[in-house]
Amino acid sequence: MSELQSALDALAVEDLHGLSEGQVLDRTAFLVQVVNRASAELTRTVRHGELTQAAEHDGLKSMRSWLVGHARLAPAEASRVVRSGRALEHFPALAAGFADGDVTAAQLNVVAEVVGPVELAKAAEQGIDLAPFDEAWTAVASAAPYHSLVAAVQAFEDALDPDGIEPDPTEGRRLTIARHADGTVTGRFDLDVVGGEKVQAAIESIVQADRPKGDDRTRAQQNADALVQLCDNQLAAGGLPTLRTVKPHVVVTVDIEDLVDPSTGPDAARTGFGATLSAARARWVACDSTVTRIVLGPDGLPLDVGRTHRVVPPHLRRAVENRDGHCVFAGCGAPTHWCDVHHLVEWINDGETSLDNSALLCERHHTKVHHGFRVQRDAGAPPGHRWRTWRPDGTEILIGPLL
Repeated sequence: MSELQSALDALAVEDLHGLSEGQVLDRTAFLVQVVNRASAELTRTVRHGELTQAAEHDGLKSMRSWLVGHARLAPAEASRVVRSGRALEHFPALAAGFADGDVTAAQLNVVAEVVGPVELAKAAEQGIDLAPFDEAWTAVASAAPYHSLVAAVQAFEDALDPDGIEPDPTEGRRLTIARHADGTVTGRFDLDVVGGEKVQAAIESIVQADRPKGDDRTRAQQNADALVQLCDNQLAAGGLPTLRTVKPHVVVTVDIEDLVDPSTGPDAARTGFGATLSAARARWVACDSTVTRIVLGPDGLPLDVGRTHRVVPPHLRRAVENRDGHCVFAGCGAPTHWCDVHHLVEWINDGETSLDNSALLCERHHTKVHHGFRVQRDAGAPPGHRWRTWRPDGTEILIGPLL
């Protein structure tokens, strides 16, 4: 490992200005191969960690969660690495090409996305030999453009089911939602025929019911407004499932001074899913909302509610969510609606139901801290308030630059 670090350090200090165009391209090709080989080793190591449950050493359930929480990979990238490691066990030629640097991580993912446990089981049932596919895919990946491998993998799907896939409306449905740095949201969905008809009928009913004269919105804008209105209607009706004893609702946190001061600028408020709003936008939301007041103490933290409540009351839960924002176990970050409010000093040991004695933990890590792991909040003045996590052996789980 130290030799690899030294080699990378040497590459980083090379002067590129003295290279010819050909040398630049040769260097680029070489580095692509190095990246491929390093990706192969990462994939192999992560698969080994998955089989040995190495993530449990840091109190996490899976290598995917460790990659997200400790290595700071995007969730989709962490899933790709784990998925690829599982697939490589069934395709030795592809694994060898990956290890040699001739196959990229993206190419391997083309196979891993299509050939999962279900497809492998079907192939075994039908007596389909994977070796010819393995050899063909490796040859295509090593010499042909990326999209050629996509077409080659399609041949495997066709071999599994030459008559076509039976229509199962739940299998093909997908909805992805991504929030950007400025708080805006984009999404994509894929629906079966009947599911798509239902969504279109619901949106169309609102679009057609609200067509004021002179409306110059595009059809896409009308559809988007209708989708938001559908959600407004459902939230207002109060019939949606509850999240941790609390009905789903839009949360906006804003200081009272910002809320009443018309001169306040942007980024004065924070939403429940982590976006920021201007004070003007927060006032707009509050115009037709229930306002919950949380009184803050001298240190800027919400006050406690004493020991009279065994079950955490809703207003204290909101205060804990407002302070912690997500599961506080190192490397986790699960959203608030996945979390319990944990008593740091247990109720049976005279622990108070108070903000200072509370921590937001997802179900898995709530269990962990009742079986040897420990979380504790620093007592320093803000911004020194931070959560720290210890293993059962007393060593602290630290997240920092990876070596």
